[in-house]
Amino acid sequence: MNILYGVPGEGMGHATRSKVVIQHLLEAGHEVQVVSSSRAYQLLARTFPGRVHEIRGFHLAYRELTVSKLRTAALTLRTAPENLVVNFRKYREMFFGIEFDAVISDFESFSYLFAKSKRLPVISIDNMQIISRAKLDVTVPPDEYGNLEVARQIVRAKLPRSQHYFVATFFPLPVSKPDTTLVPPIIRPEILAAPPTTGTHVLVYQSATTQSNLVALLQNLPKQEFRVYGFNKEESHGNVQLKAFSEQGFIDDLASARAIITNGGFSLISEAVFLHKPICAIPIPAQFEQFLNAAEVEKLGYGRHFGALTPDNLKAFFYDLTGFESILANYQQEGNTQLFQQLDTLLAKLHAGY
Repeated sequence: MNILYGVPGEGMGHATRSKVVIQHLLEAGHEVQVVSSSRAYQLLARTFPGRVHEIRGFHLAYRELTVSKLRTAALTLRTAPENLVVNFRKYREMFFGIEFDAVISDFESFSYLFAKSKRLPVISIDNMQIISRAKLDVTVPPDEYGNLEVARQIVRAKLPRSQHYFVATFFPLPVSKPDTTLVPPIIRPEILAAPPTTGTHVLVYQSATTQSNLVALLQNLPKQEFRVYGFNKEESHGNVQLKAFSEQGFIDDLASARAIITNGGFSLISEAVFLHKPICAIPIPAQFEQFLNAAEVEKLGYGRHFGALTPDNLKAFFYDLTGFESILANYQQEGNTQLFQQLDTLLAKLHAGY
Protein backbone atom coordinates (compact mmCIF):
# COMPACT_ATOMS: atom_id res chain seq x y z
CA MET A 1 0.00 0.00 0.00
CA ASN A 2 1.01 3.64 -0.52
CA ILE A 3 0.86 5.26 2.92
CA LEU A 4 1.28 8.90 3.97
CA TYR A 5 2.51 9.22 7.56
CA GLY A 6 2.08 12.49 9.48
CA VAL A 7 4.28 13.33 12.49
CA PRO A 8 4.03 16.61 14.47
CA GLY A 9 7.19 18.59 15.11
CA GLU A 10 6.40 19.39 18.77
CA GLY A 11 7.76 16.80 21.19
CA MET A 12 10.35 14.26 20.08
CA GLY A 13 8.32 11.39 21.50
CA HIS A 14 6.10 11.50 18.41
CA ALA A 15 9.10 11.18 16.13
CA THR A 16 10.87 8.40 18.03
CA ARG A 17 7.81 6.15 18.16
CA SER A 18 6.73 6.99 14.60
CA LYS A 19 10.21 6.00 13.44
CA VAL A 20 9.58 2.50 14.85
CA VAL A 21 6.23 2.14 13.07
CA ILE A 22 7.52 3.56 9.77
CA GLN A 23 10.41 1.09 9.80
CA HIS A 24 7.95 -1.77 10.36
CA LEU A 25 5.76 -0.59 7.46
CA LEU A 26 8.74 -0.44 5.12
CA GLU A 27 9.89 -3.91 6.15
CA ALA A 28 6.35 -5.17 5.52
CA GLY A 29 6.61 -3.98 1.90
CA HIS A 30 4.57 -0.80 2.04
CA GLU A 31 5.58 2.42 0.29
CA VAL A 32 5.70 5.21 2.90
CA GLN A 33 6.03 8.98 2.53
CA VAL A 34 6.36 11.11 5.68
CA VAL A 35 5.46 14.73 6.45
CA SER A 36 6.72 16.53 9.53
CA SER A 37 8.23 19.78 10.82
CA SER A 38 10.89 21.19 13.15
CA ARG A 39 13.14 18.78 15.06
CA ALA A 40 10.98 15.77 14.25
CA TYR A 41 11.50 16.42 10.54
CA GLN A 42 15.28 16.57 11.01
CA LEU A 43 15.38 13.27 12.91
CA LEU A 44 13.14 11.40 10.48
CA ALA A 45 14.86 12.85 7.40
CA ARG A 46 18.19 11.47 8.64
CA THR A 47 16.61 8.08 9.29
CA PHE A 48 14.59 7.78 6.07
CA PRO A 49 16.38 9.87 3.41
CA GLY A 50 14.25 10.77 0.43
CA ARG A 51 10.97 9.81 2.14
CA VAL A 52 10.48 12.72 4.56
CA HIS A 53 9.05 16.09 3.53
CA GLU A 54 9.05 19.29 5.59
CA ILE A 55 5.81 21.14 6.22
CA ARG A 56 4.76 23.87 8.63
CA GLY A 57 3.55 22.71 12.03
CA PHE A 58 1.79 24.02 15.12
CA HIS A 59 3.85 25.20 18.10
CA LEU A 60 3.22 25.49 21.83
CA ALA A 61 3.67 28.87 23.51
CA TYR A 62 5.21 28.91 27.00
CA ARG A 63 4.83 31.44 29.79
CA GLU A 64 6.59 31.23 33.15
CA LEU A 65 7.55 27.55 32.72
CA THR A 66 4.06 26.32 31.77
CA VAL A 67 2.17 25.97 28.52
CA SER A 68 0.10 29.08 27.93
CA LYS A 69 -3.30 28.04 26.58
CA LEU A 70 -4.20 31.58 25.47
CA ARG A 71 -0.86 32.18 23.76
CA THR A 72 -0.94 28.80 22.06
CA ALA A 73 -4.51 29.41 20.86
CA ALA A 74 -3.59 32.89 19.61
CA LEU A 75 -0.47 31.57 17.87
CA THR A 76 -2.47 28.78 16.23
CA LEU A 77 -5.25 31.07 15.05
CA ARG A 78 -2.75 33.57 13.70
CA THR A 79 -0.67 31.07 11.76
CA ALA A 80 -3.12 28.29 10.85
CA PRO A 81 -4.69 29.87 7.73
CA GLU A 82 -1.35 30.64 6.11
CA ASN A 83 0.12 27.29 7.18
CA LEU A 84 -2.86 25.47 5.71
CA VAL A 85 -2.46 27.18 2.33
CA VAL A 86 1.32 26.66 2.28
CA ASN A 87 1.08 23.02 3.33
CA PHE A 88 -1.56 22.11 0.76
CA ARG A 89 0.53 23.78 -1.94
CA LYS A 90 3.48 21.67 -0.80
CA TYR A 91 1.34 18.53 -0.78
CA ARG A 92 0.36 19.15 -4.39
CA GLU A 93 4.00 19.66 -5.39
CA MET A 94 5.48 16.80 -3.37
CA PHE A 95 2.90 14.16 -4.14
CA PHE A 96 1.86 15.06 -7.69
CA GLY A 97 0.92 11.83 -9.45
CA ILE A 98 1.03 9.72 -6.24
CA GLU A 99 -2.15 7.93 -5.23
CA PHE A 100 -2.18 7.13 -1.53
CA ASP A 101 -4.25 4.27 -0.11
CA ALA A 102 -4.29 5.43 3.52
CA VAL A 103 -2.96 8.03 5.93
CA ILE A 104 -1.48 7.28 9.36
CA SER A 105 -1.23 10.20 11.77
CA ASP A 106 0.51 10.48 15.12
CA PHE A 107 -1.61 13.42 16.29
CA GLU A 108 -0.65 15.42 13.19
CA SER A 109 -3.37 17.63 11.69
CA PHE A 110 -2.34 18.47 8.14
CA SER A 111 -1.97 14.86 6.96
CA TYR A 112 -5.44 14.24 8.42
CA LEU A 113 -6.90 17.20 6.50
CA PHE A 114 -5.18 15.99 3.34
CA ALA A 115 -6.74 12.54 3.85
CA LYS A 116 -10.20 14.00 4.29
CA SER A 117 -9.82 16.12 1.16
CA LYS A 118 -8.92 12.95 -0.78
CA ARG A 119 -11.47 10.75 1.04
CA LEU A 120 -8.74 8.46 2.30
CA PRO A 121 -9.00 6.33 5.45
CA VAL A 122 -7.11 7.69 8.46
CA ILE A 123 -5.46 5.52 11.09
CA SER A 124 -4.52 7.26 14.34
CA ILE A 125 -1.52 5.98 16.32
CA ASP A 126 -0.68 7.98 19.45
CA ASN A 127 -1.09 8.06 23.22
CA MET A 128 -3.12 11.27 23.58
CA GLN A 129 -6.45 9.76 22.45
CA ILE A 130 -6.64 7.92 25.80
CA ILE A 131 -8.02 11.17 27.25
CA SER A 132 -11.19 11.09 25.14
CA ARG A 133 -11.57 7.43 24.11
CA ALA A 134 -11.27 5.67 27.48
CA LYS A 135 -12.79 5.98 30.96
CA LEU A 136 -10.26 7.53 33.32
CA ASP A 137 -9.80 5.74 36.65
CA VAL A 138 -7.79 8.30 38.63
CA THR A 139 -9.09 11.03 40.90
CA VAL A 140 -8.86 14.40 39.20
CA PRO A 141 -8.39 17.23 41.73
CA PRO A 142 -10.43 20.42 41.26
CA ASP A 143 -7.42 22.43 40.12
CA GLU A 144 -7.01 20.00 37.18
CA TYR A 145 -10.65 20.22 35.98
CA GLY A 146 -9.92 23.07 33.59
CA ASN A 147 -6.81 21.38 32.21
CA LEU A 148 -8.78 18.15 31.68
CA GLU A 149 -11.51 19.96 29.77
CA VAL A 150 -9.01 21.79 27.57
CA ALA A 151 -7.16 18.54 26.87
CA ARG A 152 -10.39 16.72 25.98
CA GLN A 153 -11.47 19.46 23.60
CA ILE A 154 -8.08 19.44 21.86
CA VAL A 155 -7.97 15.66 21.57
CA ARG A 156 -11.55 15.44 20.29
CA ALA A 157 -10.75 18.05 17.65
CA LYS A 158 -7.75 16.02 16.47
CA LEU A 159 -8.45 13.34 13.84
CA PRO A 160 -12.22 13.00 14.40
CA ARG A 161 -14.01 10.10 12.63
CA SER A 162 -10.81 8.27 11.78
CA GLN A 163 -11.02 4.70 10.49
CA HIS A 164 -9.36 3.36 13.64
CA TYR A 165 -7.53 4.58 16.72
CA PHE A 166 -4.55 2.67 18.13
CA VAL A 167 -3.85 4.17 21.55
CA ALA A 168 -0.46 3.41 23.11
CA THR A 169 -0.62 3.16 26.90
CA PHE A 170 1.14 1.56 29.87
CA PHE A 171 -2.07 1.67 31.94
CA PRO A 172 -5.14 -0.37 30.85
CA LEU A 173 -8.46 1.47 30.90
CA PRO A 174 -11.99 0.61 29.71
CA VAL A 175 -12.47 1.85 26.14
CA SER A 176 -15.44 4.22 25.85
CA LYS A 177 -15.64 4.73 22.07
CA PRO A 178 -15.77 2.40 19.04
CA ASP A 179 -12.96 1.72 16.57
CA THR A 180 -10.44 2.04 19.40
CA THR A 181 -7.72 -0.42 20.42
CA LEU A 182 -5.41 0.05 23.37
CA VAL A 183 -1.90 -1.29 22.71
CA PRO A 184 1.30 -1.33 24.80
CA PRO A 185 3.69 1.61 24.40
CA ILE A 186 5.83 1.67 21.26
CA ILE A 187 9.36 0.82 22.36
CA ARG A 188 12.32 1.77 20.17
CA PRO A 189 14.77 -1.00 19.19
CA GLU A 190 17.60 0.52 21.23
CA ILE A 191 15.55 0.08 24.41
CA LEU A 192 14.42 -3.42 23.40
CA ALA A 193 18.09 -4.36 23.04
CA ALA A 194 19.24 -2.77 26.31
CA PRO A 195 19.61 -5.38 29.10
CA PRO A 196 18.26 -3.83 32.32
CA THR A 197 20.54 -3.90 35.37
CA THR A 198 20.34 -2.18 38.75
CA GLY A 199 23.18 0.24 39.31
CA THR A 200 23.79 2.75 42.07
CA HIS A 201 22.75 5.91 40.21
CA VAL A 202 19.40 7.64 39.71
CA LEU A 203 18.72 9.03 36.24
CA VAL A 204 17.18 12.51 36.19
CA TYR A 205 15.64 14.01 33.08
CA GLN A 206 15.55 17.81 33.24
CA SER A 207 13.30 19.38 30.62
CA ALA A 208 13.28 23.01 29.56
CA THR A 209 10.23 23.73 31.75
CA THR A 210 11.34 22.45 35.18
CA GLN A 211 13.01 24.13 38.12
CA SER A 212 16.39 25.80 37.73
CA ASN A 213 17.72 24.95 41.22
CA LEU A 214 17.83 21.22 40.46
CA VAL A 215 21.52 20.67 41.24
CA ALA A 216 21.33 22.36 44.65
CA LEU A 217 18.16 20.44 45.46
CA LEU A 218 19.71 17.07 44.61
CA GLN A 219 22.79 17.88 46.68
CA ASN A 220 20.50 17.76 49.72
CA LEU A 221 20.60 13.98 49.34
CA PRO A 222 24.38 13.37 49.38
CA LYS A 223 24.02 9.58 49.77
CA GLN A 224 22.32 9.32 46.37
CA GLU A 225 24.17 9.47 43.04
CA PHE A 226 22.33 11.43 40.33
CA ARG A 227 23.03 11.55 36.60
CA VAL A 228 21.19 14.50 35.11
CA TYR A 229 20.30 14.95 31.44
CA GLY A 230 18.87 18.16 30.01
CA PHE A 231 21.51 20.81 30.68
CA ASN A 232 23.59 19.36 27.81
CA LYS A 233 26.94 19.83 29.51
CA GLU A 234 29.46 17.69 31.36
CA GLU A 235 29.96 18.85 34.95
CA SER A 236 30.45 17.18 38.31
CA HIS A 237 28.89 18.66 41.44
CA GLY A 238 29.65 16.11 44.12
CA ASN A 239 26.89 13.52 44.00
CA VAL A 240 25.30 15.23 40.97
CA GLN A 241 26.76 14.62 37.52
CA LEU A 242 25.47 16.68 34.61
CA LYS A 243 25.58 14.75 31.34
CA ALA A 244 25.89 16.14 27.81
CA PHE A 245 23.41 14.84 25.27
CA SER A 246 24.24 11.37 24.02
CA GLU A 247 21.51 9.01 22.88
CA GLN A 248 23.56 5.91 23.64
CA GLY A 249 24.81 7.35 26.92
CA PHE A 250 21.26 8.14 27.97
CA ILE A 251 20.05 4.65 27.06
CA ASP A 252 22.94 3.05 28.97
CA ASP A 253 22.25 5.19 32.04
CA LEU A 254 18.51 4.48 31.80
CA ALA A 255 18.97 0.72 31.51
CA SER A 256 21.36 0.59 34.47
CA ALA A 257 19.62 3.11 36.76
CA ARG A 258 18.10 2.11 40.09
CA ALA A 259 15.32 4.68 39.59
CA ILE A 260 14.10 7.50 37.35
CA ILE A 261 13.13 11.11 38.13
CA THR A 262 11.30 12.84 35.30
CA ASN A 263 8.29 14.95 34.38
CA GLY A 264 5.06 13.34 33.17
CA GLY A 265 6.19 12.74 29.57
CA PHE A 266 4.80 9.53 28.13
CA SER A 267 7.84 8.26 26.23
CA LEU A 268 10.40 8.16 29.06
CA ILE A 269 7.86 6.85 31.57
CA SER A 270 6.90 4.07 29.14
CA GLU A 271 10.54 3.10 28.63
CA ALA A 272 11.14 3.13 32.39
CA VAL A 273 8.12 0.87 32.95
CA PHE A 274 9.32 -1.51 30.22
CA LEU A 275 12.75 -1.68 31.88
CA HIS A 276 11.15 -2.08 35.36
CA LYS A 277 12.58 1.17 36.74
CA PRO A 278 10.76 2.92 39.65
CA ILE A 279 9.58 6.38 38.61
CA CYS A 280 9.31 9.67 40.47
CA ALA A 281 7.08 11.80 38.23
CA ILE A 282 6.63 15.57 38.56
CA PRO A 283 4.35 16.63 35.66
CA ILE A 284 4.70 19.99 33.97
CA PRO A 285 1.89 22.25 35.26
CA ALA A 286 -1.21 22.79 33.09
CA GLN A 287 -0.54 19.70 30.94
CA PHE A 288 -3.26 17.21 31.85
CA GLU A 289 -1.75 14.37 29.83
CA GLN A 290 1.35 14.59 32.01
CA PHE A 291 -0.78 14.71 35.14
CA LEU A 292 -2.60 11.56 34.00
CA ASN A 293 0.63 9.67 33.30
CA ALA A 294 2.06 10.61 36.69
CA ALA A 295 -1.17 9.76 38.51
CA GLU A 296 -1.26 6.33 36.83
CA VAL A 297 2.37 5.69 37.84
CA GLU A 298 1.35 6.10 41.49
CA LYS A 299 -1.98 4.25 41.14
CA LEU A 300 -0.28 1.21 39.60
CA GLY A 301 2.46 1.19 42.23
CA TYR A 302 5.24 1.95 39.75
CA GLY A 303 6.46 4.98 41.68
CA ARG A 304 5.32 8.32 43.07
CA HIS A 305 3.54 11.36 41.70
CA PHE A 306 4.39 14.74 43.19
CA GLY A 307 3.36 18.27 42.32
CA ALA A 308 6.85 19.55 43.10
CA LEU A 309 10.35 18.20 43.42
CA THR A 310 11.59 18.60 47.00
CA PRO A 311 14.14 16.76 49.17
CA ASP A 312 11.34 15.40 51.39
CA ASN A 313 9.40 14.08 48.37
CA LEU A 314 12.52 12.37 47.05
CA LYS A 315 13.19 10.80 50.44
CA ALA A 316 9.64 9.41 50.44
CA PHE A 317 10.16 8.03 46.94
CA PHE A 318 13.47 6.34 47.79
CA TYR A 319 12.00 4.86 50.98
CA ASP A 320 9.53 2.80 48.92
CA LEU A 321 11.84 1.71 46.09
CA THR A 322 11.75 -1.99 47.00
CA GLY A 323 7.97 -2.06 46.80
CA PHE A 324 7.93 -0.32 43.42
CA GLU A 325 10.51 -2.78 42.10
CA SER A 326 8.41 -5.76 43.19
CA ILE A 327 5.31 -4.48 41.40
CA LEU A 328 7.19 -3.47 38.25
CA ALA A 329 8.71 -6.95 38.04
CA ASN A 330 5.24 -8.21 37.07
CA TYR A 331 4.94 -5.87 34.06
CA GLN A 332 5.24 -7.80 30.80
CA GLN A 333 5.32 -6.55 27.22
CA GLU A 334 6.36 -8.47 24.14
CA GLY A 335 8.06 -5.62 22.33
CA ASN A 336 5.80 -3.99 19.72
CA THR A 337 4.24 -7.25 18.55
CA GLN A 338 0.66 -6.45 19.51
CA LEU A 339 0.50 -3.13 17.65
CA PHE A 340 2.27 -4.47 14.57
CA GLN A 341 -0.02 -7.48 14.28
CA GLN A 342 -3.21 -5.44 14.64
CA LEU A 343 -1.97 -2.70 12.32
CA ASP A 344 -1.03 -5.28 9.66
CA THR A 345 -4.49 -6.85 9.93
CA LEU A 346 -6.24 -3.51 9.54
CA LEU A 347 -4.11 -2.49 6.55
CA ALA A 348 -4.81 -5.86 4.89
CA LYS A 349 -8.57 -5.25 5.32
CA LEU A 350 -8.28 -1.76 3.87
CA HIS A 351 -6.26 -3.09 0.95
CA ALA A 352 -8.90 -5.72 0.30
CA GLY A 353 -11.60 -3.05 0.28
CA TYR A 354 -13.13 -4.12 3.59
